[in-house]
Amino acid sequence: MVTIAGNGMGESDFSNLKFSIDNYDVVICDKSFKVDAKNILKLPFKDTKEYILSNYKDKNILYVVTGSPLFFSAGVLIASKIPKEYIKIVDNISCKDYILERLMLSQNSVESISLHGRSRIDLDRLFRLKYTLILADKDTINRLKEALKFLPKDSYKSIVGYRLGCSDELIAEFDLYGELPFDTTKPYVVLIERLFNIKPNSRDEDFITERGMITKRYKRDLSLQYLDLEPNLILWDIGAGSGSCAVEAYKRYKVKTTLFEKNPIRCEYIKQNLTNHKVIDTKLYEGEAQEIWQDLDEIPDRIFVGGGGKEVMNRLNQLYERLKENGIMLIAAVTLKNLSEAINCLNRAKIEHSVISMSFTEYKGKLDMSEPQRQIFWIKVIKD
Repeated sequence: MVTIAGNGMGESDFSNLKFSIDNYDVVICDKSFKVDAKNILKLPFKDTKEYILSNYKDKNILYVVTGSPLFFSAGVLIASKIPKEYIKIVDNISCKDYILERLMLSQNSVESISLHGRSRIDLDRLFRLKYTLILADKDTINRLKEALKFLPKDSYKSIVGYRLGCSDELIAEFDLYGELPFDTTKPYVVLIERLFNIKPNSRDEDFITERGMITKRYKRDLSLQYLDLEPNLILWDIGAGSGSCAVEAYKRYKVKTTLFEKNPIRCEYIKQNLTNHKVIDTKLYEGEAQEIWQDLDEIPDRIFVGGGGKEVMNRLNQLYERLKENGIMLIAAVTLKNLSEAINCLNRAKIEHSVISMSFTEYKGKLDMSEPQRQIFWIKVIKD
């Protein structure tokens, strides 16, 4: 039989358990717990899982976790592997319940994500509600600083919950980019308050551009649709221009964007657009894309080629190699020259692809005068 119990908030010494540990053959906890006894094993998660799954039928085991076993806990992962008749869960207060009670905030206004031992941020949940509670580790602050670097500092507030329930507890607002009033190697959480309104869609006039050059909204819509985007995918935008496609991809689909643009003036416009549209967890590389991507460790789920010129079109096979399995690459071309170069490169590399072409006409003015737009070609590649 296995009992998985939460230790609640405070010191890691079993003082918050409401029952005796003497009735158990074995008590398992993390090495951070300040307890010792003959029947206590301090094990990492991998060893804990292995021990419990090998002995749950023969021994009476107690597994003590910090906080609540039902809130981002390894306890639930182990419980899911054991038949229900051999498992019991004893809940306790979580860090989320504790800090919300102290700050008098509603559960309905707070989303939760974990960056404890993780580098990928769940963009579909970060800032979805007014508050986001982040389970943190020693690397979390630097990860957040990188993810929020294009956000104006007055668009959010950061609150730390440090060593909750302990004598040196700290719950206070702090500057994410300033000197930290706490030790990131000790247990803490970060509560981010969103101070801006979310606008899921953008108009062309909402972007700062060079001489009004921008991928029109209806073309952006179709391009993003052909990319089959989903939350938290990694999207590379090659020849990003004003950054409008990457901005829209984040705002609508909550993908992680990486932009490549060789024109320094356009890069400055991209930075302003990323800031104005509150884009999170994005990277911008200035220079020749084909010279930059070869040195990146990141593996894209989607690649959108909206520019970059002849050098990029002749290296589409290299981009294809960088693409994740089952990923999608979409090349947009408005000239027959670019279309021909792209198709020739793919054919030489024997990469299967399909081509879609569309023409658009706008009607403007009181007389509804027609204004034909340039025809656009999309080349779609799916990496099997």
